[in-house]
Amino acid sequence: MNPSDKTGVICEINGPIVTIELAGGCLGEQVKLGALELYGEIIALNGRHAIVQSYESTEGVRPGEPAVGLGWPLSVELGPGLMGSIFDGVQRPLTRIALESGDYIRRGISLPALDRERRWPFTPCADLEPGAQIEGGAVLGSVQETARIEHRILVPPNVSGELEEIAPAGEYDIESVIARVRDAQGNSHRLRLYHRWPVRQPRPYRRRDDGVVPLITGQRVIDTFFPQLKGGKGAVPGPFGAGKTVVQQQIARWSNADIVIYVGCGERGNELVDVLETFPKLIDPYSGRRLMERTLLVANTSNMPVVAREASVYVGLTLAEYYRDMGYDVVMLADSTSRWAEALREVAGRLGQMPVEEGYPAYLASRLAAVYERAGRVETLGGGSGSVTLIGAVSPPGGDFSEPVTSHTKDIIETFWALSKELADARHYPSIDWVTSFSKHVKTAAQWWHLEVGLDWGRRRDQALGLLARDAELSRIVNLVGPEALSDAQRWELEGAALIKEAVLQQSALDEIDTFCSPPKQYALLDLALHLYERGTDLIRLGVPVIELQRLPLLAKLRRLKSIYSNDQLDQLQAFRQEIDQTLEAIQLDYAKQG
Repeated sequence: MNPSDKTGVICEINGPIVTIELAGGCLGEQVKLGALELYGEIIALNGRHAIVQSYESTEGVRPGEPAVGLGWPLSVELGPGLMGSIFDGVQRPLTRIALESGDYIRRGISLPALDRERRWPFTPCADLEPGAQIEGGAVLGSVQETARIEHRILVPPNVSGELEEIAPAGEYDIESVIARVRDAQGNSHRLRLYHRWPVRQPRPYRRRDDGVVPLITGQRVIDTFFPQLKGGKGAVPGPFGAGKTVVQQQIARWSNADIVIYVGCGERGNELVDVLETFPKLIDPYSGRRLMERTLLVANTSNMPVVAREASVYVGLTLAEYYRDMGYDVVMLADSTSRWAEALREVAGRLGQMPVEEGYPAYLASRLAAVYERAGRVETLGGGSGSVTLIGAVSPPGGDFSEPVTSHTKDIIETFWALSKELADARHYPSIDWVTSFSKHVKTAAQWWHLEVGLDWGRRRDQALGLLARDAELSRIVNLVGPEALSDAQRWELEGAALIKEAVLQQSALDEIDTFCSPPKQYALLDLALHLYERGTDLIRLGVPVIELQRLPLLAKLRRLKSIYSNDQLDQLQAFRQEIDQTLEAIQLDYAKQG
């Protein structure tokens, strides 16, 4: 439809909510508003009037100015050139906008997400010939997008039929037609290196599968104690200053996913600037190349328009599903879903919708569930296997986990990494509370650990969590009556729990050696801490005073091992186990002689 046939007029403006008179408008359709040509989206229809939410500030826009319906919903461009890019909440390329507009985005500016001038080396699939029947999701060929990522050119999910022609190998820009398909109705579809897809419509797949492999993040408290499977749904709730952004950035930097999509949704500008400046300098630990070669950033800070904040999560999800459909394992991090929910609340308030819990709209829970349900491990339309792992940060006011966003999220997700302000104040990072957190993937992860790392991972993990639970009970007694009320065995339990906390759970993101911990090293550190505790327990039963064990230099050295030995120095960690045995055996012999 020609946009000039759908020209209307602005009737009323209420912040980002604009009422226009537009004949033939469709729900979800994109609209250009006023002389500034601000982009917006129709969210309600009332006869000839349409209610539009603007993605930019409407300051200076007046009633009577024109409004133009574009004929399509908010969509993203999917094709070569996405990797390494930085977009805003509606997929405008921020790097190119900065060159044209400077440090501040000029309202109404519109640049295509993908570079129209760059040419890509396209290689068609060898077994595709004209006359073949193809369906949506089939692979037409490939483009080497980065040194690590092979970008598979897919038939759009809504196109199928007979392949009329396919371009030979060569270099093409993304607007070049590389194939033609005639559908069952006789219509011919011209396929390019890219296609568009509406962000609020999940991309289809054949079948949803269960996750089987854990997402390795290199963070011990996550991988060892509360594992997340590829294709799973997780949340990182915590109050201000507890370290949510650092946890998510560590996952983005070190996870073993093929693709990482980081969505900064309404967070402070200085935090996103840190991401935008540091990520291009980081080296991927799995390939030795630049991390941005498999990373895509969507930046929408708290001072950007509130409606674009709500759209940014859907933009990130659609990009994640696109790479999933190529057969990749994608991890998407949304920081934070609380800011996204606040955008829903503001828009709902301006629309006059009935508020419920703490002013949020009644559909908050269903919207949250719909977002998280787009994660998962699937069999793609092309017959391959891919996954989207979605991890959202939640910022409950005052650290109250009973508030609506956190409580609804907790009912939906499978892995819950609850951050504690008390741990953060004690400089214990990551400040993930081992009492409140949980993972529903432990049994599946145990099978992987059994095959890949250690036979006793499940048992050792349970022993450590049991020791930490007893520590919580004993600590309450100590706070009431002091440590003298405890027996030597109980005081040694406190010492053993402290070893677990400091030698295993604590991990510095700024430590060059300890920022990333491989699964074998994680298991080795956990096993060493428990081994020292168990050998000490045997000595306590023989009558060795707990104070003598607490004075052993072994304890301080064990706490430092994580920062002394790298992931490749497992032999040195095993040598420390022998040092533990020799030292404690000497103490046992001394007490045996005295007896």
